[in-house]
Amino acid sequence: MDMSLLLLGSVILGSAGATDAQAARFLALGDSYTIGEGVAAAERWPAQLAQALRARGLTVAEPEIVARTGWTTDELAAAMDAHAFRPPYDLVTLLIGVNNQYRGRDLANYRAEFGALLERAIALAGGRAERVIVVSIPDWGVTRFGRESGRDRARIAHELDAYNAANAEIAAARHVHYVDVTALSRAGGDDPALLVADGLHPAAAMYARWTRAILPVAAEILTSR
Repeated sequence: MDMSLLLLGSVILGSAGATDAQAARFLALGDSYTIGEGVAAAERWPAQLAQALRARGLTVAEPEIVARTGWTTDELAAAMDAHAFRPPYDLVTLLIGVNNQYRGRDLANYRAEFGALLERAIALAGGRAERVIVVSIPDWGVTRFGRESGRDRARIAHELDAYNAANAEIAAARHVHYVDVTALSRAGGDDPALLVADGLHPAAAMYARWTRAILPVAAEILTSR
């Protein structure tokens, strides 16, 4: 099955904020993993994260999401060019690159475009690198779709490890936070309870695992606001 057929979806360019003017503003940038292909709006990990932060007593607006299923780094950049941002944001997350890998783009191209996106994410956080979180790219090769794709799954894992080594290095150089969800995606494998019907994208239960990993970092950021 052509993954590009599965990677078509809608984009949310900004969602309603909380009415409290003091609410922390959360911007999530990415692709299908951030828009939550195949799950309800409340089950996307940015929405779960906002709810978990509220459960800790933090006042957080509904996340503003700029993401679309299928986007590569350059496509996210183009969408950001057209989006009416309202910086500064108190928390910004960036998760992008799986479609670069799937389409066979080289690592040098990813490094350059990811670095430029991260610089923009920092600017949207008011230049405060400490308010930005890079989230690693999950391993789609472990899923049912990956198993049935006919691709070399060991090669997929190797290439994604190289992509994640690159984005982790860039994140460290820019002094932003980094959260690894790749290990969680691999631990979930192709468990049907952790995937939506397409056998590729995470279900709410997997996003809940990611949320638990991201939550302590996000809470620390917003507590110091």
